[in-house]
Amino acid sequence: MGAPVSTARSSSGTPRSWLPRSLLSRNIALLVALVALTQVCSLSALLHFVQRPRIDRASIIFSDYVKVLDGMLVAMPPAESRAAAARLHAQNAAPASSVVAPAINPLRFFRSWQRDVFLDALRRHLPADMPVRWEIADSDRDDEARLWIRVHTADAPVWIALPMTADAQASGITTAILLSIGLALLAALTGWLIQMHLNRPLADLAHAARGVSAGDTPAPLPTDGPTEIAEVSRAFNQMTAALREAEATRALMLAGVSHDIRTPLTKLRLAIAMALPRGTNDALVASSEGYLDTIDTILQQFMDYAGSGEREAPQQGDLNALAGQLVADFAGLGHEFDFEEGPLPMFAFRPVAVMRLLMNLMQNAVVYGKAGLLIRTWQEDGFAWVAVCDRGNGIRAAELERLKSPFSRGSNARGHSGGTGLGLAIVERIARQQGGSLTFLDRDGGGLEARVKLALNPPPFPPALPGATPRT
Repeated sequence: MGAPVSTARSSSGTPRSWLPRSLLSRNIALLVALVALTQVCSLSALLHFVQRPRIDRASIIFSDYVKVLDGMLVAMPPAESRAAAARLHAQNAAPASSVVAPAINPLRFFRSWQRDVFLDALRRHLPADMPVRWEIADSDRDDEARLWIRVHTADAPVWIALPMTADAQASGITTAILLSIGLALLAALTGWLIQMHLNRPLADLAHAARGVSAGDTPAPLPTDGPTEIAEVSRAFNQMTAALREAEATRALMLAGVSHDIRTPLTKLRLAIAMALPRGTNDALVASSEGYLDTIDTILQQFMDYAGSGEREAPQQGDLNALAGQLVADFAGLGHEFDFEEGPLPMFAFRPVAVMRLLMNLMQNAVVYGKAGLLIRTWQEDGFAWVAVCDRGNGIRAAELERLKSPFSRGSNARGHSGGTGLGLAIVERIARQQGGSLTFLDRDGGGLEARVKLALNPPPFPPALPGATPRT
């Protein structure tokens, strides 16, 4: 077995990729890398197969010229040879500023490379007794460089300075490199524009998908783009059409269930009242009506969870006023809640759904907490917060997180009839529709605190279905 391959991980423990995350960035990076690779290959071929032979030919011509000059100076009479060397500004020794191996200038790398290639080729084509040295009169300007070569006269060897050829300077290579960089940038810009054109329908698709997840019904996506994206858009349109049909079927089913089950229940209640007049068997009548009330309550909880306020239109409202009204209503039923009202702005929410949310939490506090009932509100980090507190000694906050799942009931609920385990699931669902969540905390001094946060600027609400009337 081979050794395990290590994978870089982020601080959160998830694998960390060094590649860009977005498709646009990856395509642009790939395009730039391919263009850069082709430019490097082209430049290498240009230098090796075009520029180097050109410099080598220039060095051969230059060396032939120097050797002819050296032969002429040797063949002349001594006086004429010295006079000709003087006209060439000959010196007995090379200047101290001249060097055998000049330094490479990083800012002019290719010109330095061509200069070194030229000097090496020139030394190969000249005799060993004719050394070559390089001098730059101004260190900041390579175009003022001079080439010192030792030649022979009738008397003794001297050093003469000769001008550089255009082949050795080779300024055209810089132009070619700049042109290559310009073409690479143009290719990257073109790729970016093409990718942006392709990303636009993908961005529309992502926006529409977020709308569907929030319960919205987006308009059909256009299918006139590239084949692959058009196929995805057609599939998405088919999916949204199927979801609309399923939503219509669900609404019809809920209406049918409400009518077809509640109607027999009402008839059964009436039949019991007529078959057992008051005073004949009050215990049996009370027990039967209790069972009917339990069935009706369970049915209503199923209806509430299936709808959870999705068909209700949001409107600007005062959450403090809604909570205060519920506190007064529960007080009328003999359940006193303390109310700590914090400053909250007016914001959009579904009033009936939020009322159902608060009522479920307050009913749980009454049934399972019984003492120390409290509601408090406040604003923090762009959310409106509501906390329903009690001093009960029942289930712990950590265990209540499990009860947010549908049909989950705690051990302390066994003695209470009429429940289905959907109360907290309804609260969680309504809170999420409002851009918030439900959490539980162990209250200081004992008891439980159920906290609900509702976004002051929630995601776009889906439109209410026409003709839908939410139940209270």
